[in-house]
Amino acid sequence: MPRSISLSVIIPCFNESQVTRETHRRVAAVCRDCVENAFEILFIDDGSGDDTWAIIADLSRRDPTVSGVRLARNFGHQFALTAGLDLCTGENVLVIDADLQDPPELLPEMLRLMADSGADVVYGKRRRRDDESRFKRTTAALFYRLLNRIAEVHMPVDAGDFRLMSHRVVEQLRRMPEQQRYIRGMVSWLGFRQIPIEYDRQGRFAGSTKYPLRKMIRFALDGFTSFSIVPLRFASTLGITFGVLGLAGLAYALGSWWLGTVVSGWTSIILAILLLGGVQLLVVGILGEYIGRIYLESKRRPLYVIEQTTRSTHATDRDVPGGSAA
Repeated sequence: MPRSISLSVIIPCFNESQVTRETHRRVAAVCRDCVENAFEILFIDDGSGDDTWAIIADLSRRDPTVSGVRLARNFGHQFALTAGLDLCTGENVLVIDADLQDPPELLPEMLRLMADSGADVVYGKRRRRDDESRFKRTTAALFYRLLNRIAEVHMPVDAGDFRLMSHRVVEQLRRMPEQQRYIRGMVSWLGFRQIPIEYDRQGRFAGSTKYPLRKMIRFALDGFTSFSIVPLRFASTLGITFGVLGLAGLAYALGSWWLGTVVSGWTSIILAILLLGGVQLLVVGILGEYIGRIYLESKRRPLYVIEQTTRSTHATDRDVPGGSAA
């Protein structure tokens, strides 16, 4: 049976009042041009503190294709995206950020690639990143390549959450309720046929980035710990290495004592203690990171809480598989 809505566009938002109307204009225009059947544009307001929600509510009254969901607080980009994936109804699903760094005008080419290749995922691969510092470009490139090297599955490099997915991929994502969410990695883990489309990532249309250094580090840790146990193996390797060095030092000390030679070097002893102490703290920290994630998963709390929805009178009610409605 064909689905009544052929395309859902999910747009997570957090304090994006300066760009929300322009995002709607461009997304709606490209959808009208290339989508033959009905489509929906689903804005997810991740607890914004500005006028983002008021603008979404106004757009939903003016445009019957627009629906809005307001989360009860700022849960984070990946959880807002999860809410959209849980609530969308389209045969294909486009995920795009509200800041317009990823051009919605690529949608026709993405749909063509999906139809011609039979792929279930067409993901955007960045050739160039405009208006970003050299530090951010360099660290992002290193992160993607390191994660791809140590992850248990292949991770596309230079690819974010901007992608077109079939409904069966979305259905599988709904069955993955982990708390520490790295959705681009979860999509890679699923498999299916996935192909890239290259593009130049533009600067923000307006506003400021919602991913400062602190959040970038947290996001990187989510990627590493969700899809690789290499950090744990690294901790084990460190322990074995320094254990062997310690035994060698013990043998040297005992040999020197046996030969009647005084073992000198208080400075080296202090340095060894400090080094071993640092290694121990590093290993404990790595173990704590994984144990903390197990603890969070064991709580089984909903991934997000919905405070309010707004939609056209023509839209149908949707279930909330992974979240909770307040």
